[in-house]
Amino acid sequence: MNDQSTTTAKKDKKGLIALSLVGVVAGMLGLSFAAVPLYRMFCQATGFAGVPRVAETVPTETLDRIITIRFDTNVDRGLPWTFASEKRKVDVRIGESALVFFKAHNNTDKPVSGTAGFNVTPEIAGRYFNKVECFCFKQQTLAAGQSVEMPVSFFVDPKIIDDMSTKNIEEITLSYTFYRSGDPSDVAAAAGKRASGS
Repeated sequence: MNDQSTTTAKKDKKGLIALSLVGVVAGMLGLSFAAVPLYRMFCQATGFAGVPRVAETVPTETLDRIITIRFDTNVDRGLPWTFASEKRKVDVRIGESALVFFKAHNNTDKPVSGTAGFNVTPEIAGRYFNKVECFCFKQQTLAAGQSVEMPVSFFVDPKIIDDMSTKNIEEITLSYTFYRSGDPSDVAAAAGKRASGS
């Protein structure tokens, strides 16, 4: 093998290594962006970390046993909303579908968007607490001064009484925290302030 072919082989090898490293970095970057949505999907599918599961249908079996569902509502300081449940608690039969409402009010003179994070306590009950419909599934945008009622439909899976670690649970707390999320009006207002130098 002559010097020129040896040099060419070394360059090809270095190029292949560089290309592989770029691929690894790109893959890691892609995974970092996908990590949060994938983690949330995992938690919703398994009830891990007290995250309620998402269900498409309600169970056909309803038990005579009653369980109390309490509601805890919070708003991050960066979101100028008032947010509360209409009721502090409800008593439901295990397996029964329940519908509750929450109220949100935008305290500003411009549209503001928010997204709700949620969980249940005790955390172990998350695998049996199922939401059928919830305002927390998507971003909410309230117009200036707007008030809205937001529904949540849920049930507690009858399998909760078959699990030794959950069969004695008599009360579950469903907690929500609303956080501000970027929306076009906020972005446009911020861009306008930057452009005007204010």
